[in-house]
Amino acid sequence: MDKPFSQACANNQGVIGDILQRVLAAKSKALEIGSGTGQHGVWFAKQLPHLSWQMSDREQNHAGINQWINDEPAANLLPPLALDVLNDAWPSDHYDAIYTANTAHIMPWPAVTAMFSGLGERLLPGGVFCLYGPMKYLGVLDAQSNIEFDHRLRQQLAHQGIREFHDINQLALSAGLVLREDNPMPANNRLIVWQKL
Repeated sequence: MDKPFSQACANNQGVIGDILQRVLAAKSKALEIGSGTGQHGVWFAKQLPHLSWQMSDREQNHAGINQWINDEPAANLLPPLALDVLNDAWPSDHYDAIYTANTAHIMPWPAVTAMFSGLGERLLPGGVFCLYGPMKYLGVLDAQSNIEFDHRLRQQLAHQGIREFHDINQLALSAGLVLREDNPMPANNRLIVWQKL
């Protein structure tokens, strides 16, 4: 199979990495939920050599992720775990950092809820959860590109769509997390950081 490639990952990994280098400077063990192509994991493992980076995704995506790992191996980069947040058991390990990109608006809402429940159990006290992607605030999408993106998502699958920040933050609070940062990013995305109490 051809190695999977996402242009969006290539475009955003640098600016995301700049924030992760600061937010994860004192962390040692990270779990990535929904690693997709594997590009982010390979990139961040190089940028954060002090951090063990554990990728995860549904099993059908592992072959592509492993192609990226094989082409760009790193001592701190671990092979992907099978994790469908609705159907698979979460890893037994605990982490002081959890990261996910462009998952909340693709997953059905019950999966988003399950993701927060699981990460609340697996994140160590003081650990951080970083979520990257577009977000709606008080029902408003203020960028035309996000309005169009939200429309395309909902046309593809009814359960998809850009999520409301306050609904997401409520899930975080229920999982024992408090909001620390909401960073504006290029292309009308956000990188939001919560911390486990």
